[in-house]
Amino acid sequence: MNAHQNAQSKSGTHAKIMAGVPSHDMNLYNKLRFQAHDPAAWIQLDSGRTIVILRDIEIPRGKKIILADRIAAPAEFTPAQGLSGDRPIATAQAVVECLKQEGVRSCTTDRFLPFYVAEMIQHAGITLMMDVGLGLRERRAKDAETIELIRTVQRETEVAIEMACVLIARAKADAQGVLMHQGSALTAERVGEMIDAHLLKRGCITPGNIVAQAPHAFDCHNPGTGELRTGLPIIVDVFPRSRASLFHGDCTRCVVQGDVPSEVIRMHTAVAAAKGAGIAALRAATTGDAVHAATMRVIEAHGYSRALAPIDAPAGFCSMQHGTGHAIGLDTKESPLLEVGAPELVAGDCVTVEPGLYHKTFGGIRLEDMLIVTDSGSMNLNTLHEGLTWT
Repeated sequence: MNAHQNAQSKSGTHAKIMAGVPSHDMNLYNKLRFQAHDPAAWIQLDSGRTIVILRDIEIPRGKKIILADRIAAPAEFTPAQGLSGDRPIATAQAVVECLKQEGVRSCTTDRFLPFYVAEMIQHAGITLMMDVGLGLRERRAKDAETIELIRTVQRETEVAIEMACVLIARAKADAQGVLMHQGSALTAERVGEMIDAHLLKRGCITPGNIVAQAPHAFDCHNPGTGELRTGLPIIVDVFPRSRASLFHGDCTRCVVQGDVPSEVIRMHTAVAAAKGAGIAALRAATTGDAVHAATMRVIEAHGYSRALAPIDAPAGFCSMQHGTGHAIGLDTKESPLLEVGAPELVAGDCVTVEPGLYHKTFGGIRLEDMLIVTDSGSMNLNTLHEGLTWT
């Protein structure tokens, strides 16, 4: 008998619970598919009956969207001492009172339950256990409707990347090699702003983008800053969220304005081949570890290795600094990873494959596609070419 079964046998009625702010807590949002900026809670009793607690003004809208046996305001579960004037605390009080009224003696929750809710549940004498995979497991296997929502935002992601890469490729350079646009220097910040504006008009928002060139691109997550120059690769990594569905896109391409150095060509060839190997290895029932290993075999065959850059890295230092990829959906980075020790993939996982090489002198090359894992392989949501030339 496991701990969960033991708690049920001793305590009687059991429940699963998620609580938080649905617009921020993607586990809770996925359960409700309801955007709200006020606290909410989802309770499923061991009978299968579900109760959702929402702010009173959200209930009419919630009843049109949320599938639940009962949708109630906190006031419907007012404890003897009354509800707090603090809305999150009041919601937590209502959760506890609801559990008491339903005779719940033990609960299982996900990893995101706010501590104040957990403390109040336990203070009421209700046993609380955490299932680290609760809510996350059901988010992995994307259904056809969800895949189409992701495909839609990925399509807009590619349009934004193409716009940025073509803009950079067609920019003229001054005598010092600085790229120019409309009479002034073209900077990473300016390109990022244009990407943001482009996506905002198409119903997407971004947490920021990466538009990075050497020396900044030596750090794989540096967002990039300052003037862009000819003759060096520029990483353009865009990962927006749809305002309507909350699902993310994620894609990376690189562009060089002008002549491409031979070392950059060598890096790009290795990364493109590694991406292809990673994609070829994708399928349900294989592991993220195996996909990463397939990627790294190609990187190593081209003479590179995986290593974090030392502070005193020499001018010729070049390595892959990160894993092969990660799952993506309602959050930008989800489980599973494509990395050493990563678990088995399931059909419907949405993952990125994004190997990269980062050179102290020449900067970075990273290529990223987003794919849906299938039983026989994968379905690529990208159509954008992966070359360095965009004119």
